[in-house]
Amino acid sequence: MTKKNFAIIGVGGYIAPRHLKAIKDTGNELIVALDKSDSVGIMDSYFPQCSFYTEYERFDRYVDKIKRTDKKLDFVTVCTPNYLHDSHIRFGLKNGCDVICEKPIVLNPWNIDALEQLEKETGHRVFNILQLRLHPAIIEWKKKIDNSPQDKIFDVDLTYITSRGLWYYTSWKGDVSKSGGVATNIGVHFYDMLSWIFGDLQENTVHIYTHDRAAGLLRFKRARVRYFLSINYDTIPDEIKKEGKRTYRKITCEGEEIEFSGGFTELHTESYKNILAGNGFTLEDARNCIEIVSTIRNSAPIGLKGDYHPLARLPLSPHPFNL
Repeated sequence: MTKKNFAIIGVGGYIAPRHLKAIKDTGNELIVALDKSDSVGIMDSYFPQCSFYTEYERFDRYVDKIKRTDKKLDFVTVCTPNYLHDSHIRFGLKNGCDVICEKPIVLNPWNIDALEQLEKETGHRVFNILQLRLHPAIIEWKKKIDNSPQDKIFDVDLTYITSRGLWYYTSWKGDVSKSGGVATNIGVHFYDMLSWIFGDLQENTVHIYTHDRAAGLLRFKRARVRYFLSINYDTIPDEIKKEGKRTYRKITCEGEEIEFSGGFTELHTESYKNILAGNGFTLEDARNCIEIVSTIRNSAPIGLKGDYHPLARLPLSPHPFNL
């Protein structure tokens, strides 16, 4: 396979090292990167000769200069804050590149419609990192569901708590207009996984939606899913706290736990291999999870009514900056 040239927008962020590793592991080259922060020494471990800019204007000029040389830019990887994804994907497409974007690919379903139109106009593609679809345990779970009686409706509970400190609320992640809120920022991959396994969504009920948690019920074609997502340490079960852990993730299906705690280290590399082979996850693949999180974000929570996740009963917490 011919070596491809990459650019990264957002190389200073948390997720960027996984993309740097994936580009390196697939035998490709990072030639230019952009981030407003210059704390990007991680690049020395992968691409020490990569050009780097902290100003978008200079980065844009560099990319434009490349287009007039023999050194073609093939891919733009987007690892920026969620609300910037749409703009940076457009940048890549308009500069004659395919684009690889972190989750969530965009914040709203209509952004997908517009990007699909731009794909047609430019002849280039957009790919989303939906790595849970590549996790061996999740693949096996899907096979089990696919091979079960087709009229079977499964009962699933999803619990995901990943503690965040006060910094979170000062960062872009604590701004709903920039991150999309808790369900979008930490839940979108799980919603994608569930729709991939259980089919089209038929009902989306929101019980609780605040600055630090989201709980609701999703009815898919083949499953009823109660979910609870949180960034508040206080919501972690006491037995997990006693182990010194700040993250708690659990999925049960018909009361049986789905174990997938390991196996994550190479999923970005696998994602890149699939994309480079022409089998990446597209805008249309990402549509279901974007519609789910958009509906959650824009729905009025109904409170503790009907069938809700047990942890939804936990006392609500005030916003830490509104005390």
